[in-house]
Amino acid sequence: MAGTALRDEASELLRELIRLDTVNPPGNETRAADLLRDYLEEAGLECETYAKVPARANLVARLPGGDGRRLLLLGHTDTVLADPDEWSVDPWSGEVRDGAIWGRGALDMKSQVAANAVAIATLAREGFRPSGDLIFAATADEEVGTSDFGLSWLCREHPEAVRAEFCVNEGGGDRMIVGGRPVYLCAVAEKMSSPFVLRVRGRSGHASMPGIADNALARAARLLVRLAEHEPEPRLLPETEAFFSTVFGHVPGPDELGSELRALEPALAGMVEPMLALTISPTMVEASRKRNVIPAVCDVTCDCRLLPGQTQAEAEATIRACLGEDEYELHWIEGVGGTRSSPHTPLWEALERAIGREEPGAAVVPVILPGFTDSHYLREVFGTVAYGFFPMRTMTAELAARLVHSADERIPVDDVELGTRFLTRLVRDLLG
Repeated sequence: MAGTALRDEASELLRELIRLDTVNPPGNETRAADLLRDYLEEAGLECETYAKVPARANLVARLPGGDGRRLLLLGHTDTVLADPDEWSVDPWSGEVRDGAIWGRGALDMKSQVAANAVAIATLAREGFRPSGDLIFAATADEEVGTSDFGLSWLCREHPEAVRAEFCVNEGGGDRMIVGGRPVYLCAVAEKMSSPFVLRVRGRSGHASMPGIADNALARAARLLVRLAEHEPEPRLLPETEAFFSTVFGHVPGPDELGSELRALEPALAGMVEPMLALTISPTMVEASRKRNVIPAVCDVTCDCRLLPGQTQAEAEATIRACLGEDEYELHWIEGVGGTRSSPHTPLWEALERAIGREEPGAAVVPVILPGFTDSHYLREVFGTVAYGFFPMRTMTAELAARLVHSADERIPVDDVELGTRFLTRLVRDLLG
């Protein structure tokens, strides 16, 4: 397919996807599954719809191949909410403005879903015969995930639909200039989501007589200050060692990390810092429900992300050491993710070659994603080598980070074309 046709086809499919409101909750991802099924079946692809409930369908398409290793192009079709009053355009318009496609999901992640679809459709129309199955999956319920309508359910109830040795998903592809050299970040690992609640107890009383009570909210405030001032000890994992080796030519020692980080561009340093230690961010406080009642109980909810391989028991010891001897209860809410894939695989090599053809001299470096994606289900259930990667060259990583889950989300058409072309080249290389 000529470059202009590829660009137009991917852009138009993305605009159609954005026009479908798939805010989760409630999701209604079947709208997107139906659109993608019609598009892919027209290209001659085998499609199957899997749904735990009718309104929340997952679509899987397959380009059958030989008995070689399978590659899954994964994406989710649900989005976070959007308040039209905060936007410059209708969030579900798919409007093209200033060379970009605007709308909820443009970055996260309907652009990659559209690029995945156009890539596999293009290869099918060309008569490409892969060495192993090429699989396309557009799944539901990634943004909430706890309802078990999407990939977690597919892996359990229909494992053969999505079982693959290799996967390309969301979470990476940011491009930065480091030392004059273009560098693309590939997410090979993800932190574990481990939120917790601190419950602080006191004694209630009338707010007009604070001396007769023990204010749990005031007691909790002391703990919040300690959490805010806590600086966890950095830890170099294989992924961060590989990152520093590629970027700096060496792996810094613990005493050098601070100066090395200060030498980076602020946007890159902001992405590297969470790769070095657990993070704790107090986000919610619940105490008295009446203005004139001193609370006897205060709950502080904290977002906490652990490094791959780090346990909650280890993290709890760190948190308790930070908080000191104050009386409180700590309750973990969940522990999800925290998985990794090796960067020493045929998929990594093919990814490097595809980027090298797009931008000679550019490097691909492994990173640990501060959040987590659906990739952890594939790693845990099948042992899949899963990377987060969708290259963008026109939009800066700093701007993209500000726009994801925010108002005026958009993606340059040039980057939609780049991502689609990259995926097509990657498949031809890996499965050719």
